[in-house]
Amino acid sequence: MNGFMDKLSEKIMPLANWLGQNKYLMVLRDAFMLSFPLTMFGSIIVVIANLPFFSDETKATLNTLLGSGQSATMSIMTVFVTFGIGYYLSKSYEVEGIFGGAVAFSSFLILTPFFIDTEAGEISGVLSLDRLGAKGMFIGMLAAFIAAEIYCRVTKRGWQIKMPDGVPPAVSKSFAAMIPAIVTLSFFLLINVLMTGIFHANLHDVIYEVIQKPLTGLGSSLPATLIALFFVQFLWFFGLHGQIIVNSVMDPIWNTLMLDNLEAYKAGDKLPHIITKPFMETFTVGLGGSGMTLAAVLILAFFMKKKQYKDIGRLALGPAVFNVNEPVIFGFPIVLNVTILIPWILGPLLVTTVNYLLMAAGIFPAPTGVSVPWTVPIIASGILATNSWLGGLLQVIDFAILFVLWFPFLKTLDRSKDIVA
Repeated sequence: MNGFMDKLSEKIMPLANWLGQNKYLMVLRDAFMLSFPLTMFGSIIVVIANLPFFSDETKATLNTLLGSGQSATMSIMTVFVTFGIGYYLSKSYEVEGIFGGAVAFSSFLILTPFFIDTEAGEISGVLSLDRLGAKGMFIGMLAAFIAAEIYCRVTKRGWQIKMPDGVPPAVSKSFAAMIPAIVTLSFFLLINVLMTGIFHANLHDVIYEVIQKPLTGLGSSLPATLIALFFVQFLWFFGLHGQIIVNSVMDPIWNTLMLDNLEAYKAGDKLPHIITKPFMETFTVGLGGSGMTLAAVLILAFFMKKKQYKDIGRLALGPAVFNVNEPVIFGFPIVLNVTILIPWILGPLLVTTVNYLLMAAGIFPAPTGVSVPWTVPIIASGILATNSWLGGLLQVIDFAILFVLWFPFLKTLDRSKDIVA
């Protein structure tokens, strides 16, 4: 078994290391984290305005009064992501980040239709919220990366207006950014002219139909989710942060699905997706961190006989309640511990499958699209994510499944003679 794992790690680790250190994936991760405080504020507003014990009339009133708090944050997440990509990618090239962010965002807007089709006809001079949110996510990311690349490369070539030394820094930087910004924005304006003038289309709708819909459809499926979870667990087994590596690829898809659900939830429509970012945070990480190890920590703390295991479990219990499980991953350890490889990998896959099927059958509600911090403890996070006590109950069922799965493997370790009690 050890020999097989060694050979497998030799094949997988180079790819994992490349993903973990890839500049563009790191920029994308940081850009989404830029929007995190804002989406959390929007989520809090949605939760307050839609508490389950409020009447429909009260909910409608609160949504009218508080709705701008969500519309100005979660509903326009693409705005913050595009700016963040431009900012962080420019910083990686050691170019002034604030101008890179502004140019990236402006490039995205150049490609964005400034009209809305209604039953009464076309209304021009306005922006649709969905194009600044879920529907515009992929074109926003694509435009921001290309814009930042062009801007930085032109800047690095020295195509700048240099001001005398006595000019204030803010003025000097603005003039230095002028030519790179003009070149970049001209490129995107030309693309938009070609799309609208020759092909009578807009790149938003083309990217949405050709790239975004197929990718989100794939990402919302159970098989794709299980594959992603498998690699999270597999990479963690070798001591690599699987969550960061895999999520840097999957987060754009899961966040887009989250925004789709949120818009449907606000409109009172059926939620279109089960797999979303809140689903992954609440019903995987939300049960003790990566690998859902809260049940394993409790077994270590209260059901093991050997003192070393008990001590590890009790030390890890506090962090595990808030879904931080590095103490047990590296202290138990889970890393390279072949004896508990089966529950470590199988647990998340089994629980996720059960949750998906129960939600698909309508027995338990899917997450509404509200973003819940991954550090919120079990039960509370389930209730907040689904706006129903059933979400908390489902987490309790998940915990029971994991407890039963982990118990025999941990007790086998407890009976072994590798560690003296």
